[in-house]
Amino acid sequence: MVVDYVPHGDGVGIIRLNRPERLNAVTPALVDDLLESFDRAEADHARVLVLAGRGRAFCAGWDLKQPPIDETVDQARARLQRLQEVTRRTRAFAGPVIAAVQGYALGAGVEFALGCDLVVAGEDAVFGFPEVEVGLSGTNGVSVLLPRLVGLARAKELVLLGERCDARRARDIGLIARVVPAGAHEDAALEIAERLATRPPLALRLAKQLLDEGLETALEEALDGEVEAALATLDSGENAAATTRFRGR
Repeated sequence: MVVDYVPHGDGVGIIRLNRPERLNAVTPALVDDLLESFDRAEADHARVLVLAGRGRAFCAGWDLKQPPIDETVDQARARLQRLQEVTRRTRAFAGPVIAAVQGYALGAGVEFALGCDLVVAGEDAVFGFPEVEVGLSGTNGVSVLLPRLVGLARAKELVLLGERCDARRARDIGLIARVVPAGAHEDAALEIAERLATRPPLALRLAKQLLDEGLETALEEALDGEVEAALATLDSGENAAATTRFRGR
């Protein structure tokens, strides 16, 4: 398993990405384990979740050092839709999901965090959207969630230029909720989770649901549109990382 689920007690669960030697970079196996961890959290009746990463980074994005994936267009679409399921499951979880971020949160990693209800980051956190720079396309609802958090102009600046921002700037522009001292990110997220777990469950669930429903009328369409854009970039020949190659082309 490259993702762990650990009950923390009193209605709180922790999901930790566990590829520290690769800065918790994303692979299909990590996506599968992450989705399975949501299943385990629901079976455990967790009311609040903390999503964290072991080691020096939260998640450095898709693992570009993995061998290219030999797949058809339909197989690539299925793989990308499976990746999109992370945002769907995070948003659909009945209680709040809090991202505890340290080190790099890049590409799919920052997208995982933005799917959460709150993001708590250590002062050492670095956020960035490098997809365009390497000839790829964003996923996990970033085309909807990012502009809603920081505004369209700032979202275009972050995505088109791919410039990284530190935790304090991320907080100042509305990308994340809180900044804490380096190394205190998980403890701070757990403290918030424990407070939330004492709230009446129905009121907590409905508060999350109503806030999300007020903004998400087009999220599903965006998730599907991102898959098509990602397929186009994978097939363009511009992909510097060569993460896939389609059969029969």
